[in-house]
Amino acid sequence: MHMFKGISIAVLVAGGIAALASCTRPEVSGRADYLTFCASCHGPSGKGDGEAAELLGKRPADLTTISARNGGTFPRVRVMSVIDGYTRVDQHGSRMPEFGPLLEEGDLILVETGDGIMTPTPRRLVALAAYLETIQE
Repeated sequence: MHMFKGISIAVLVAGGIAALASCTRPEVSGRADYLTFCASCHGPSGKGDGEAAELLGKRPADLTTISARNGGTFPRVRVMSVIDGYTRVDQHGSRMPEFGPLLEEGDLILVETGDGIMTPTPRRLVALAAYLETIQE
């Protein structure tokens, strides 16, 4: 009886592993999140000319020049901090919404955030920053 019970448990465990392996993680798209959360203000191409831009007190930043404004280097960790809302300064009465809570859905990945420190970061936030890096001029 013990042998049958052991085989049954092994079959159940193997079946559970197979079921987990067949589960697919939803595709994370930085571009899709950009179009959903950012394009209304920053525009579809990131130039700061979205439909809602004229309603704001200050024109949204041109996201295609982030690297140019930072000596030719894309400041990925700083960009993620601004999107997340962690390091945001109210600039002349115009304030970008904090998108951190909206991007927390899903899994976390480790991101090197300086000095060799690996920080669990929402995959969607990392994907959005990676997308912004691709639109740099």
